[in-house]
Amino acid sequence: MSDSPLLDHLLELRSRLLRSLIAVLLVFAVLAFFADELYQLIAAPLLASLPIGGTMIATDVATPFFTPFKLALVVAIALAIPFLLWQLWSFIAPGLYRKEKRLVVPLLVSSTLLFYGGVAFAYLAVLPLALNFLAGAAPEGVTVATDIARYLDFVLAIFLAFGIAFETPVAIILLCWSGVTSVQSLRKKRPYVIVGAFVVGMILTPPDVISQTLLAIPMWLLFELGLMIAGLYQGSEKKPEHQPGKQ
Repeated sequence: MSDSPLLDHLLELRSRLLRSLIAVLLVFAVLAFFADELYQLIAAPLLASLPIGGTMIATDVATPFFTPFKLALVVAIALAIPFLLWQLWSFIAPGLYRKEKRLVVPLLVSSTLLFYGGVAFAYLAVLPLALNFLAGAAPEGVTVATDIARYLDFVLAIFLAFGIAFETPVAIILLCWSGVTSVQSLRKKRPYVIVGAFVVGMILTPPDVISQTLLAIPMWLLFELGLMIAGLYQGSEKKPEHQPGKQ
């Protein structure tokens, strides 16, 4: 009998995972019909930055077939994130206190929107500038011809870097909420955080100052936003302690 609760949790976990997998596959089945169009959308910033006559190439026989479907699968997972997070929330919610539930739901929603915002910012602002710089940096006489599979890996790495970087406010709030650190302590470390943001930008983006700065400055601003929200949350938590007689 003692194993029954554990077995129930494992069965529910399996059910949630199966639902998540089915959701991703259903979205992928729809997007598969538009795989080529999706790749054309992703390739647009590069094609716009190439010199006249520049083109993309495929260095493997199967690459033109599999690469668009790989992109479609990644997009399917990204679009299914709200449903995946809902399944995660439904699984962990019964074990949370009411106060924790009030915090987790906004964090799940905001983390999703911030990730999408990071990807959109990377596509609309960072990629065109970075690709123009890289295409213009080719020595004279060198024809720029990018492999479609390598380009997709490059773009997905940029999207992932900016999507994760835009989660900075959520990370700050979780660190303060869990007691790992405090708003006051993080404010004292602000100079180190700013330097760290530029170091991260240098590591995760192409080797040009513009794209590095475009990652570092949003990370710093999002760090400040996380401090502000965490400060408001900690302030609301302390209010009942100063008014014990008013219930």
